[in-house]
Amino acid sequence: MGNRFMGTISFFNEGIGFELKGKRVLRKWVQEVLEKEGATPGDINFIFCGDETLHAINQEYLGHDTLTDIVTFDLGEDENITADIYVSIERVKENARELGVPFREELHRVMIHGILHLLGYEDKSPTARKKMRIREDECLKLLENK
Repeated sequence: MGNRFMGTISFFNEGIGFELKGKRVLRKWVQEVLEKEGATPGDINFIFCGDETLHAINQEYLGHDTLTDIVTFDLGEDENITADIYVSIERVKENARELGVPFREELHRVMIHGILHLLGYEDKSPTARKKMRIREDECLKLLENK
């Protein structure tokens, strides 16, 4: 890999009692996705929180008065992918229940959704959402093989 910068992928909780399982595998997975996209991982922080925290962030920084499952802040000032990614565990649980999928699957989809946004994938139009969903599915398949 030469002189490529390898940042750290970290996981934090903010105001909730949540324990992420399989951190080592998830770190390797995120790194693999970034590398397959030709990106260099910088420091990426996943911050798991509740609806209240993420709602406040959504209002303050994006001007959206809605609940959401994820807010991604691109902090990169160079070619390295550097970000803070906030994930509402309450929203992910609710989404998983509504979609009839396991919590961990939905959590992993939301996590990689944030990474894909950092890589330039969008979800504002139906076509873009479809492209994003296909790429999420491809990324989730990579994780199944770990």
